[in-house]
Amino acid sequence: MGETLKKLELEAKTDNLDQVLEFVDSTLEEVECSIKTQTQIDIAVEEIFVNIAHYAYNNVIGNATILVEMNTDPLTISITFIDNGTPYDPLAKADPDVTLSAEEREIGGLGIFMVKKTMDDIKYEYKDGKNILTLRKEI
Repeated sequence: MGETLKKLELEAKTDNLDQVLEFVDSTLEEVECSIKTQTQIDIAVEEIFVNIAHYAYNNVIGNATILVEMNTDPLTISITFIDNGTPYDPLAKADPDVTLSAEEREIGGLGIFMVKKTMDDIKYEYKDGKNILTLRKEI
């Protein structure tokens, strides 16, 4: 079982989203990931990182750490987001009722719902004063 682990630390602000996407995509390109899967992963990464940038630090800028781990057999990518912000488990919120019209649905929650639908696994824990959210996707 082969493993590659890469780490990126930066300020959790939306201006840095492109840098985060480039970091993740460079790993996906090494394994010739399909465009469809890469797009799903990019959308998930954007959703999680933008949420951290907007909400984790209550209008001050804090840091985020992104870990990318590739495993073989099966070929899988795990992307872990770590921040020291306000404890928040995005998985705790009930999924939106997508059978309702947009007007009838509660505002919010669709982004994380899409992440749940496209990733193979998502885990959240709050440990040692840190939010730790991991996305996993078979490639």
